Amino acid sequence: MELRDTIKMAAVGLSTNKTRSALTILGIVIGITSIIIVMSMGQSAQKLIVGQVESLGPTNIFIIPGKQPKGFSDGASTIMQDSLKERDIQSLKKKENIPNATEVLAMVFSPAVISYESITYSSMVLGGGSDLANLWDLKMAKGVEISDEDVAQKSSVAILGSKITEELFGLADPIGQKVKVKDRYYRVIGTLEPKGQSPFVNFDETVLMPVSTVQQYVMGIKYYQRVVVVADTVDHIPDVVSDIKAVLRANHDISNSEDDDFFVQTQADLANTIGTITDILTILLGSVAAISLIVGGIGIMNIMFVSVTERTREIGLRKAIGATNKDILRQFLVEAVILTVSGGIVGIILGSLFSFVATIAIKQFAGINFPFSFSYLGAFLGVTVSSIIGFVFGIFPARKAAQKSPIEALRYE
Repeated sequence: MELRDTIKMAAVGLSTNKTRSALTILGIVIGITSIIIVMSMGQSAQKLIVGQVESLGPTNIFIIPGKQPKGFSDGASTIMQDSLKERDIQSLKKKENIPNATEVLAMVFSPAVISYESITYSSMVLGGGSDLANLWDLKMAKGVEISDEDVAQKSSVAILGSKITEELFGLADPIGQKVKVKDRYYRVIGTLEPKGQSPFVNFDETVLMPVSTVQQYVMGIKYYQRVVVVADTVDHIPDVVSDIKAVLRANHDISNSEDDDFFVQTQADLANTIGTITDILTILLGSVAAISLIVGGIGIMNIMFVSVTERTREIGLRKAIGATNKDILRQFLVEAVILTVSGGIVGIILGSLFSFVATIAIKQFAGINFPFSFSYLGAFLGVTVSSIIGFVFGIFPARKAAQKSPIEALRYE
């Protein structure tokens, strides 16, 4: 019997009991749908985060205190390292030390509660210099930006994110008003236009202050948590990175790179790191979702065994008129593959549809420009894996059907 005839016979066999066939593929549909959702949402999240990182500017180079983390467990330990001091900032600003750098910006940050009269709001305080707004591409809604004079004098001034402004002042004008952070009052000199979530902070819920003010009055520290060096061109980034390391190692009396108490990240490094993390998470979540495929495969095997029993007389009749064991084996095997592949295709369609709806919901309710991403790899894996599952879990009931004696099968009631 030709394969085409076998496929027709298998299709007829499945169509005679549509309800059973639909219930049989349900486990496969759920498994493939879950995998498509996980992979599509993972790719969308990766595109969003990497895009935001790249939007910060391709020539920005970040210096982070502490040893470079080797894994997830020690990543948070770098935040409170105190290796970057004022001496380092002054050395990095010297043109002879880093000739291809155009700017050096020092930053600190800390969660804090900001209040106005009886209203309080949990926020993030970000301390920087006059170029802080430009670095993060922040637009002023009202007022003025932080000045170099504010930094030099440790001025008690603040710029409020749009969400904080709305919560504390409503429709009133906040310029000139005083807000309270850690028992000290700060005069509002400006407000920001809505910006939303960045890779590191939600600027709508952030308070900008002079870096020296945050160090002195909010955090009580004398070191910096981040330093950003801006290269003049993308081509000079490797040279700037090399110069940064040389300057800081000289300042910190470090002769061996293994002893570095800082590490340097470029935009490309950040994008690659984020991409690796999201890939790992997608694989892990996809693996969990794939468990349902195994359950679905077992369900298909069980239903196929029931089908073989119910169709015993059909098997005997086909053998009596000349069908071979190979023909019977191939028919039931093709039925199992058709079921699983059909389930895979339905799962791909449903998974893509749910992912698309989820991206719209995120845009609508979270205010994040979450891009939709169709996972071609997920679709390929969906069809391939479902076909393999149909073959693997279908071969045992197909063999049972092929091994039936035609005489005993015809006598079966």
